[in-house]
Amino acid sequence: MFDPNFRRTVVFIIDHREEGTLGVVLNRPSDVPVDDVLPSWGRHVVEPQSVFVGGPVEKKTALCLAALRAGETAAGVPGLIGVRGPVALVDLDADPDALVPKVRGLRVFAGYAGWDSGQLDGEIERGDWLIVPALPSDVLATPERDLWGQVLRRQGVPTALLATHPGDLQRN
Repeated sequence: MFDPNFRRTVVFIIDHREEGTLGVVLNRPSDVPVDDVLPSWGRHVVEPQSVFVGGPVEKKTALCLAALRAGETAAGVPGLIGVRGPVALVDLDADPDALVPKVRGLRVFAGYAGWDSGQLDGEIERGDWLIVPALPSDVLATPERDLWGQVLRRQGVPTALLATHPGDLQRN
């Protein structure tokens, strides 16, 4: 992927339907503390407590993902919308103090990655993307972890070999 918005990124797909697809880039932290833009949520997000760049679309829009505690489900919890397994979308207008006991961690994203109807399917058919299962811990991964490499390595060979790709072949 040569688009700098997606180079060596891990994108978590939140919603994929006929009308289009919505996701967030999980491994692009910014220098902006969540506390600066969403003061009531700042102390509740996992380290680093900064806003992550979710993608190139609507960069002034904030989205929040949560990894739920074992045994918790988003169903019936005001302020949570189930996404997949123990991962939920958080309504940032909700009371954070009511939600925090139900989650292992929260991450706030500015912007998102979006595709029109059929666009992502076409990119996948061209081989632009690798589609692999996500883990709830991916949503909360810290920048110190090479999330891109880690996700690739857990896929097994031959996909795992891509984790050693230098990015710039002239530096190999």
